[in-house]
Amino acid sequence: MHETDVIAVMGACGPERAMYAERLSRATGKPLLPASRLGGDDPAAQAGAFLPWIDLGPGVIAEFPSDTSILDVIGTFSEHDSGLRLTGVVCVVDAPHLLDDLRRETYAGAPDVDETGTPGVRYTAHALLAVQQLEYASTIILVNWSGLSTPDLSITMALVSHLAPAARLRLHQETADPLPAFTVGRHHQPAPGWVRLLNDEFAPHMTDPRISAFRYENVRPLHPGRLAALLDERIESGQFGFVIRSAGFCRFATRSHTVAQWDHVGSMIAFSPVQVDDGMREPEALLAVGEDIAFLGLDLHHRALRAALDETALTDDELAAGPVAWAEFEDPFPMWQVTRSGE
Repeated sequence: MHETDVIAVMGACGPERAMYAERLSRATGKPLLPASRLGGDDPAAQAGAFLPWIDLGPGVIAEFPSDTSILDVIGTFSEHDSGLRLTGVVCVVDAPHLLDDLRRETYAGAPDVDETGTPGVRYTAHALLAVQQLEYASTIILVNWSGLSTPDLSITMALVSHLAPAARLRLHQETADPLPAFTVGRHHQPAPGWVRLLNDEFAPHMTDPRISAFRYENVRPLHPGRLAALLDERIESGQFGFVIRSAGFCRFATRSHTVAQWDHVGSMIAFSPVQVDDGMREPEALLAVGEDIAFLGLDLHHRALRAALDETALTDDELAAGPVAWAEFEDPFPMWQVTRSGE
């Protein structure tokens, strides 16, 4: 089996994505696998199944449907002996509709298998798919940008640069040749902006006074009831500005032995368990003692949002009461199925 070089073209807006993929195919001389050929339940798996067996010479441009998870694409192409080499991820962004794409409240369904081996359906927010396609891109192309005012274009470019600091950002020009994507190594992908912020490596190339980001840290667990009220009544209403993206790690007092991933974009937020304390783990191996979360948005009021987040953490009296008392706190979030190490 020979190895096929693949440039993946992603994007939430189908016509613009298809147009750019066709143009990139012509400019590079690489054949195009259009999204219409990958319209099933698992486009990444479909591409991974037959691309290695086709003689495509210099490689292929693979356009993926908007519902495709970039993480699935990266995972499929990184599998041992997959016969595929991901050499670039291009995300095509319809500039006037970027904020709308990140505010969508609809979900995409994909087949999945749970921990017991039972087949089912995995639902992922379209907004999360859109933001991750940006965050893991090596090249981002803004199309339809010429109709934006100068201030709006500055905000859009700064937002993209904050979400994906490592990506090459370009304005689409009809008269210019499409730029080749950055090379993406098999064992390395561009880190999203929120990851770089938590790692103290955050340095976006484009800035705007209205776009900002900050890191929130707190060693105390969160009170889930107060957190839900903050999210629903104050953050969602825009009291602290428009929080476009926040992500990181946190602990609920009611589930104090579990580190959860905080994953939010637009109007969607999800918490999922990523690490369970087993009593044997070294302190430096913990993902987070309390909270370590990156916030990115438009017209953010940093000090007020920090203070509001501090109010959701346990007070001195609550902290002193201990885990038995914490278990009685209001917890409106969906429960998790977690397994301790060794079980």
